[in-house]
Amino acid sequence: MVIVFKAKNVGFYVQFNDTPTANDIIKGLPIEGIVSKWGDEIYFKTGIDAAGDGRTTDLNVGDVAYWPEGQCLCIFYGPTQASTEQKPVPASPVIIVGKTMASPDELREIHEGERISVFVFAKKEYAMAVENPYDDNRRLSQSEIDELVRKLLSEKEKGGVI
Repeated sequence: MVIVFKAKNVGFYVQFNDTPTANDIIKGLPIEGIVSKWGDEIYFKTGIDAAGDGRTTDLNVGDVAYWPEGQCLCIFYGPTQASTEQKPVPASPVIIVGKTMASPDELREIHEGERISVFVFAKKEYAMAVENPYDDNRRLSQSEIDELVRKLLSEKEKGGVI
């Protein structure tokens, strides 16, 4: 399932795995958090208590993981303070829930203290929101991302299914 992450000036997609942990997180969307950084890792609290099997410290650039102890989502895009090489290493074991193709340079534009929103990408809703039909190579504009976030948060507040 494709999930959208949107910070102040950067939006990117994450392909979530079909695992119990990833599915628990998806069920809790949409969410908002405040960005913290640890080297080339972005992380933020989710308030979601997800299932916790398959913990690892063996990560690659682009991995998106859940840190059970902090109930955080983590995006790894380069070395962290625990790294001895260019591969990211978490502070403690995490559960990989997905992968992003966003570039490290793009992710470095997300700053500590910024708000970040995470929501399910709805192809049907997106297609209705823009004049052109869905195109896998097209990036969402900032206004399109903002509108989707508003709609999804509104739907969640109403108790609707997203």
